[in-house]
Amino acid sequence: MPASTLRERLAPRFAALRHRNFRIYFTCQLTSLVGTWMQSVAQAWLLHRLDPAPMALGYLNFLQFLPVLLLSVWAGVLADRVDKRKLLRITQSMALIQAVVMAVIVSAGVVQPWMIYSLALVYGVFNAFDLPARQSFLIELAGKEDLSNAIALNSAAFNTARVIGPAIAGLLVAAMPAWIIAMGVARWFHTPLIGEAGCFWINALSYIAMLVGLSVIKSSPRVAESPNSALQHMKEGVRYAFKPGPIRNLLVLLGCTSSLGFQYMTLLPVYTRELLHANAGSYGLLVSAFGVGSLTAAGVLTRRMERRDLRRNLFLGLSCAGVALAVFAWSRVLPLSLAMGFLAGFGLILYVASTNTMLQMSTEDRFRGRVMSLYTLMFVGMAPIGALVAGTIAQHFGAPVATSFSACVLLSGALWMSHRLRVLAAREAPPHPAAETSEPGA
Repeated sequence: MPASTLRERLAPRFAALRHRNFRIYFTCQLTSLVGTWMQSVAQAWLLHRLDPAPMALGYLNFLQFLPVLLLSVWAGVLADRVDKRKLLRITQSMALIQAVVMAVIVSAGVVQPWMIYSLALVYGVFNAFDLPARQSFLIELAGKEDLSNAIALNSAAFNTARVIGPAIAGLLVAAMPAWIIAMGVARWFHTPLIGEAGCFWINALSYIAMLVGLSVIKSSPRVAESPNSALQHMKEGVRYAFKPGPIRNLLVLLGCTSSLGFQYMTLLPVYTRELLHANAGSYGLLVSAFGVGSLTAAGVLTRRMERRDLRRNLFLGLSCAGVALAVFAWSRVLPLSLAMGFLAGFGLILYVASTNTMLQMSTEDRFRGRVMSLYTLMFVGMAPIGALVAGTIAQHFGAPVATSFSACVLLSGALWMSHRLRVLAAREAPPHPAAETSEPGA
């Protein structure tokens, strides 16, 4: 195939990149997200090393996402009333400070579980304001005509980082300290500055890329002008989102499935150390396997899709993820676990990114920040509930039972979606020819 023909066929899949602002944002965010995923992997591994109880990981996720549950709706109001670029510069600066503090206490060798919990809670506070702003900022960067492609590419960046970050983190945590010791230089460090601490330092540096990108982006902010108070503004957004219609259905389904069905990451350190009897390098590979599947799904979604295709993705994604997690729960060999991680990651992002696209396609601009804050609430904010449930089940009955429960939740969502597809198909089907016949002049 000629190169020019190939470029013409691929161009629609990268349409949002023709916008200068989106190109800058995409590149800088990809860099930052690699660091974020490195910190996420190192943080969970560090806590599990300090406190091997599965419930500890449940507490970590509960505290990290609790602020999103409590604050995301207010954050959506703020995102609709202020310049999103300035808001993101504040949240990214706070994330940089949090990562530096984490790196310092680990490098100094004074880290304790309560410190990890506290910093996770702090991260959750500014993340609650960061997430709705990021989601609703895309339309300012790529315009409405390329919004769906921008969402898909944004998901691709997130999941590319999800592949690269954990793999690097796994190498740093597992292999590099041994290399330092082998070189005879470990005595130079109170605690090796590679290992877990190195992941936190790299994450801190990665936020600088995002701050630089936000400083050079030139956009015309879409700020809602409302005479109402913040509380009235919030109520208006909630009423808009939860009136009967597709937005409500999408949000409710996402809340039910994400709260209890998306808890596979919570227990991955338990699977790695206690069930697969592997090290941090294998833990990084497991997280990356989910990321490769997610990235593949994001690539599929870069092509232009009709609403009917997106609806079908909801069913296929939940079904694929549910089956894969059910097998993953009882796998005891790393290759099978990696394969099921790939399929689960593919299904989850196919579902979540399609939900995001359908929500943004269905939402008026003036409600976008508030609707995306509700999306954040359902997708991320419900995680504390699921993390506690997963941790409790794993503590009493084992990690495989907890993950099997998550798989059942996802498959239940797929069954409901199958029913909705049949209802919608019947509603949108053309009328039977016999129904169109009538007496002349009627």
